[in-house]
Amino acid sequence: MTTILKPVNPKKISDQVFDQLRELITRGEFKPGDQLMTERELSTAMNVSRTSIRNAIAKLVTIGLLENRQGQGTFVRIPGSHEKNPLAAAMTGQNVRLEDLLEVRLGLECNAAALAARRALDEDIRFMEKSIEEMSVEIREGRTGAEADVSFHMAIAYAAKNPVQVYLMRNFYDLLFYGIKENLYYLYQDAERIEAIQKQHNEIFQAISHHDQEKSYSAMKTHILYVLDFYKNQKG
Repeated sequence: MTTILKPVNPKKISDQVFDQLRELITRGEFKPGDQLMTERELSTAMNVSRTSIRNAIAKLVTIGLLENRQGQGTFVRIPGSHEKNPLAAAMTGQNVRLEDLLEVRLGLECNAAALAARRALDEDIRFMEKSIEEMSVEIREGRTGAEADVSFHMAIAYAAKNPVQVYLMRNFYDLLFYGIKENLYYLYQDAERIEAIQKQHNEIFQAISHHDQEKSYSAMKTHILYVLDFYKNQKG
């Protein structure tokens, strides 16, 4: 039997630009509402053509991570509308509750924390530490720290070094942002609870940075169960 094989082409420049910008957005380096540099600035910074930049941005707009504002420029989209998110679209009409979202996070992120403890590089640890520091600053300034919170959880997903984990978390991004923002809105009413959340994040970070898989799994489980229990009590 004759098998027809196709030539393997190197990854296009625009795809590499797309991957890099998408990672910066989902890691929280570019935050919701931030304005992106101009095409010319990005082209110079990344040493690629403006056409490659334009094509990458167009893809990011298509999947809903960026948005073009007439006469203003390109901005990181603020999560809210899920029509372009395949995971959210699949759940349309399923009457999904915040409790359902938290239960999925429980399975997804406990495993991610354990994998991150085994595989995290120094760069991954720095990303997590930076997110925790940003959360502390935002909370001191009277904000919820939701963006930094999402960045912390995304940093753990990247540290897991599992492409399926990262893919799921990328598509989980809007829902994760929504869930954290909703949770912290109510948790923020009590300073003791906010302090508990910060302590839990630090325990997760310390366990991962010390490459302790069991403690990382346990610390993440404690954190998400804490939020889940709070949500259930609020309903009651």
